[in-house]
Amino acid sequence: MTKMMRPAFILAVLVLAAASVGSTDAQKGTVPVNYLPNPYETVRNWGQLPDGRTWGSTSAVHVDRDGRHIWVAERCGANTCAGSTVAPILKFDPSGRVVTAFGAGMFIWPHGIHVDRDGNVWVTDARAATAEELQKFPDAKGKGHRIVKFSPQGQVLMTLGEAGEAGDPPSRLIEPNAVITAPNGDIFVAEGHVGQYPEATADSVARVAKFTRDGTFIKSWGRIGTAPGEFKTPHALAIDSQGRLLVADRGNDRIQIFDQAGTFIEEWKQFSRISGFHMLADDTMYAIDSESDPRRNAGWKKGIRVGSARTGEVRYFIPGHMTDAPEGAAGEGLTVDAEGNVYAAEVTVRGLTKYIPRLLPR
Repeated sequence: MTKMMRPAFILAVLVLAAASVGSTDAQKGTVPVNYLPNPYETVRNWGQLPDGRTWGSTSAVHVDRDGRHIWVAERCGANTCAGSTVAPILKFDPSGRVVTAFGAGMFIWPHGIHVDRDGNVWVTDARAATAEELQKFPDAKGKGHRIVKFSPQGQVLMTLGEAGEAGDPPSRLIEPNAVITAPNGDIFVAEGHVGQYPEATADSVARVAKFTRDGTFIKSWGRIGTAPGEFKTPHALAIDSQGRLLVADRGNDRIQIFDQAGTFIEEWKQFSRISGFHMLADDTMYAIDSESDPRRNAGWKKGIRVGSARTGEVRYFIPGHMTDAPEGAAGEGLTVDAEGNVYAAEVTVRGLTKYIPRLLPR
């Protein structure tokens, strides 16, 4: 097949395949959605860190309000920021060069990032220091289990949770994975990272907390479990054009959809075992699966599924890139710029992967 023929051929396949995926079986998760076309080119190791730094584990990435720059929170060249003096929060220009950096000494385990409508940057610190980290780095005490809201220049504007102290709202949080703000400024937080793991107990936290725009606690809902409204690691959040809150219930291999009062609406499984979301204004939804393998969510493949939050239809599948592991790798967080480029934040192989829409129909 020649290069000139390929785009037309791909477009024909896209139309035929996309039409077949909004089925009941796919939505129930009985048919693994691994077969859709991939119109993206994969570019590994996008973005250059300054001063000879190396990438740490990275799950937090979000496009700036300008649609061009990319914000990242990485774990200080390792899988923890304990003992580090580097700034983990970085802003990249479109060429991949760092233009802003801040947050040194403030975090243990940066996990989620959200850029609000005013350009402010919210970062979650999803655990406190371990006993081993505290023994090696005593100054790691008093960090973690909180969310920090920064101005675009790095000024602290608000915090949620008491640093280093796990607990319940209104004053404390437990393992905040993700944060997002609604159009009216209300704040939603996904809490509880341990729920999908064997060490989870019936008392493990798995919930969504809601606050007003000034940080006043409103309510929380959810507990560990598999029923509607229960979670096993609520890992990421998105809000669609109807105002519905989508929760990536990763340990249960599903999306749960709620209204903003916490009332359950429905669940979807056709986007697989999701670690991260990005939602466009037209409800095009990007969902990244970093964990599916023969042990977890068997039959499904790692990668990014692109579809519609209005219909639940999945349209494209970007498979995980090749690594030494036979199942490959895919990032945990993801975002999309104004040109349609997708950026995935990598925990295992670290750094950023960029996906360029070379063959998407225009």
